[in-house]
Amino acid sequence: MALPTITASINFSDGPGFGPNFTIGDPIYGQLGGVGLLAASTAPALVLDVSNMIQKIDIKRGRNINQDLYESGTAIIRLLDPTAIFNPQNVSSEIYGYLQPLRKVRITATTTSNYNIYSGYTTDYKYTYSNGEDVAYVDIYCSDAFRLFNMSNITTITTGTAGQATGTRIGKILDMVSWPTNMRTIATGATTCQASSVDTAVRTVLSACRNCEQSEFGAFYMDANGVAIFKSRSQVLSAAGATPTVFAQDGAGIAYSSIVFAFDDRQVVNNVSATRTGGTAQTASDADSITKYFTHSLSYTNLIAETDTDTLNIARAYVGSRKDTTIRIDSITLDLNTPSYTTGISAALTLDYFSEVTITNTQPAGSTITQTLQVQGIAHSITPSTWFTTLTTEEPIIDGFIIGSSLYGILGTSILSY
Repeated sequence: MALPTITASINFSDGPGFGPNFTIGDPIYGQLGGVGLLAASTAPALVLDVSNMIQKIDIKRGRNINQDLYESGTAIIRLLDPTAIFNPQNVSSEIYGYLQPLRKVRITATTTSNYNIYSGYTTDYKYTYSNGEDVAYVDIYCSDAFRLFNMSNITTITTGTAGQATGTRIGKILDMVSWPTNMRTIATGATTCQASSVDTAVRTVLSACRNCEQSEFGAFYMDANGVAIFKSRSQVLSAAGATPTVFAQDGAGIAYSSIVFAFDDRQVVNNVSATRTGGTAQTASDADSITKYFTHSLSYTNLIAETDTDTLNIARAYVGSRKDTTIRIDSITLDLNTPSYTTGISAALTLDYFSEVTITNTQPAGSTITQTLQVQGIAHSITPSTWFTTLTTEEPIIDGFIIGSSLYGILGTSILSY
């Protein structure tokens, strides 16, 4: 199967704020498959299609397991610029006067359907002129909306009343920076929040949302469409019961080109202290894990959770889910250039955070490892003739009991032994 067709476009028409994904009749947002493109004869070309200039694209989105949070998704687009379109001093360029940082960018892959694989904002335009060459390479660095959230400060959330669910509170925070309602998918959440008036400190929008995320034991991130996603802890848990996509190198599943194993203590947590604003420290620990691995501590302070019971449950959930370690499959890499790789291409373009995957690998010595994990990171490395997708995989963020699940629905297993 042929590689997907890549389209990359940059919207120079206005500032950093995605409007509607699709608006009928709109010349910019009224075309299927992305932000839309103005006609080539339109001057200035406010939305520039740079697809035929692409030399390489690197995209990286994922969860930082050491910091236990989702990071900003990034992209680097390398373009060959023979007509100096991206030279800000070139008065003949169709984007002269419009070339600015923090312009909207979208990267789309097309097979039989269109898949947005990255949505974000330009941050840097870096030029490289090789010795003796007149043609420049331009590396366009991009970041998703977490960068915007991290640049915006807030204090008291005026509509942040006591008893609000964590998802409602995140919605109120996003309202303060006018983040479009059609560019967010926010779960209600199970934990309730204190009144925002208890926290008058200046903090970023991102840190305020992450406080709700930690108070919920949920997940807050940007997806490949540029939509802000908040999952409650029940959604994070229920994701572990989904039907997995199967990968194997022996023909029993989608083939992969490489695999990375790890056996370490990086994800062990056996002692947690959690404190809400105005509350007392709530601690949980596991003596057996401490004896086996020594103390691995986490501390969360100034959580917005409404009660000490909620913060204690957060501490217990961390310890219960992270007190043990085992051999881990950190990532697999898919080579989309593999002949007849239809299912592999589909997996590379459709799997996202919390997608369940079952990975089997047979070692040279004859031993076999099979693990069911969740995708928690996606990276694409793309050139005109190659495409590699790396899926970072992890154990579920939180363990629990799921009726009917062969992995999470059996009492007395290692997952449910705490």
